[in-house]
Order: sequence, then C-alpha cells, then structure tokens
Amino acid sequence: MSVIVNIDKCVGCEECLTSCPFDAIVIKEGKAFINEYCQNCMACLSVCPEGAIFETEEERPEGANLEGYKGVWVFAEQRGGKVASVAYELLGAGRKLADELGKELSVVLLGAPESEAQELIRWGADKVYFSNGQIFEKFNDEPYSEMVTLLVKRHRPEIVLAGATPIGRSFFPRIAAKIRTGLTADCTSLAIDKETGNLLQIRPAFGGNIMATILCPNNRPQMATVRPRVMKRGQYEESRKGYIIPVKADGISSRTKVVDTVKEVSDLSCNLQEAEIIVSGGRGLGTPKGFDLLKELAGLLGATLGSSRAAVDSGWIPYSHQVGQTGKTVCPKIYIACGISGAVQHLVGMQSSDMIIAINTNPDAPIFNVATCGIVGDLYEIVPLLIKKIKEARGIGN
Repeated sequence: MSVIVNIDKCVGCEECLTSCPFDAIVIKEGKAFINEYCQNCMACLSVCPEGAIFETEEERPEGANLEGYKGVWVFAEQRGGKVASVAYELLGAGRKLADELGKELSVVLLGAPESEAQELIRWGADKVYFSNGQIFEKFNDEPYSEMVTLLVKRHRPEIVLAGATPIGRSFFPRIAAKIRTGLTADCTSLAIDKETGNLLQIRPAFGGNIMATILCPNNRPQMATVRPRVMKRGQYEESRKGYIIPVKADGISSRTKVVDTVKEVSDLSCNLQEAEIIVSGGRGLGTPKGFDLLKELAGLLGATLGSSRAAVDSGWIPYSHQVGQTGKTVCPKIYIACGISGAVQHLVGMQSSDMIIAINTNPDAPIFNVATCGIVGDLYEIVPLLIKKIKEARGIGN
C-alpha cells in the first residue's frame, strides 16, 4: 500500500504536516504532496479534516510490464574533474553484463570535462550522458539524484550501477526511492540469470558468514552499488568509438550549497586500495612483533602492510591496515598472506588480487582455496628466507 493526496479535496490547511515523522509531506502551491521520504506509516490518514489523504495500491504491482527497460548504465563519479577508478571497474563489469544481454552500455558523467567522457568510451562505453554544468562541479546529493532520476525515467535502463563509495552510498538510495525500485548495496559480484535475464546481485550477509544472491524481478531498473576494487577493469581501446550525449542542467536546483571540501590527511604508506603489492599478517603471527618481520619484507618489495581483522582486534596493528569485509577491499598485483587462515570475511576483501601467495602451517586453511601459490610451513622460517634471497638478488648486505 502507499499514501497519496487527492488534490481536488486538499485545501492546503497544513494540518497534516506535523503528523509525519519523516517530513514526507510538503505544501506546494497551496496543496499537500507526498515525497520520496514517505515510509507508509499511515500516521497522516486520520488528521486530514477533508479526507484528502488515503492509501492505495502500489503504482507498479507485481507482474508489471518491464519490456520497455533496456540497457546497462554505470554512474561514473568524479573527483576534482577526474573520473574515479571505481568507474572504470564498473565499466569492466557493465561491459560483460551488456554483452551477455546483447544490449548497450551507457555511462552518466556529471561535472567533469568532455575529455573524461571520451576516455570512458575507450574503456568500453557505447554512450556517455554528459553534463558539466557548474551545479555538478562539487558533489551534492540533491542535484545529482535529481539529474540521474530524470535520465533514468527518460531512457529506462534495465540495470543501473554505481560504486559503493561515500558518494554512491549517499545519493543512490535517493534515486531508488524516487523511482520506486530496489537497491542492493555493497555487491561483490554481479551476474545475469540465464533463464530470466534478471540481474543476480551477490553480496555478503549475516556478518559475512554467507553470500546472499538478491534479485529485483518485478521492478526496473535493477540498481546496485558495487564495492570498489572487487571488479577488474575492461579492455582499453584507443580507437574505440561511441556517442557523447550532452545533457542540459536546466531546471536542476539545490536547496544546499557545497562551500568547500576538506581532504582528510591520511597515512599515505597505508593506501591499501591503491597498492600494487600487499604483505598481510594475521593471527598466525602469534605476537605483534611478527609485523616487524613483515614490515622488512614489505619495505624490500615496495609493498604496503595489511592485516586481518584478528590482528587488528588483538591490538597488534591499527585498523587502517585491515583488509576484509569490515576493512578495505583491495585488488593488488600481488597479495602475500602470512599466518592468515582465510575466513570468508577476509577473502571477500582480497580474493580478486592478481596473484595470492599464502603462507600457513595448516594445509587445510581456506586461504589455500584462493591462493595462486601456497606454502605450508612456519612463516618465521619462510619469510626470513624470502628476505635473504631478495637481499642477495639486489646486492644488499645484512
């Protein structure tokens, strides 16, 4: 059921405004309107003296015609006029989905120069809906959600994806609420159901103990945010051609203004998501001093130091180094796991690495199921040997 207002009966008395705990009722031109914040609590039904507010069936019932929705869309977020890396990861995933469905792959780009739109085409997009209006220069929930909602309603894509970043998490739910469809957050894998053509949206559930597959069979578009660094980039083609479609920002407004953006000062030596090599330690280190050994190995390899949640919870290393479901999701060229058993919560955060080298005394440890190279043995014997060999190869004295 949903709540609607009979405009003919409404006299604009405003009696209903204070009854709504979600601020979902607004007065426009002397009439009451229900906006996207409505949670169908029905608190407003009994307060209207004119009986103008009532409940009705959902606008899009089960079994609605979904034939008019076609194509896969990706929202490409930008920061400072440069497209974020997560957009290229989504293009790789979106290209596979679009090819499997036999449909076009389109991108929505707001606030970046046209040269960035052309780059998105080279990475696999067929079309780029592009607007560099000043209102989009700095991210703001309201104009961004208003523009993307307008485009979705106009062109009716069947799948829309965004990164599960602070930006994607902030405004994508607004779009889903406005167009009354489902949204699966923080996906780690996407696929197409070969029988129904529905999008299979896969994400960790129940604290990461299971992987849930979520479908949205009765509403379109099917919307999902995807965790950064879990998808591979597609193929870059310098000569690839596509269409850049300018979109005017006429009529797009905002009640708020972003005055300034302050960047957080962080430890650049712990930029896990951009690292090409990561050396990680877990509970198997047995002591926090084990990280001193891993730091030496990481220093020789030009690597970043990571850890499992168990090591962080034990107080051996700061949270900023944590890899996994409740830490950072990473996708380095080489991931070296030392004394990490491989709980599903950790695997979710690193299993897409190009090469995984695991060192563990337990031959049945789950980490070996995803490892490219597995070494069964004591890390306090193996890691010093690795350090020694690397120093010898580089002519570094002890």
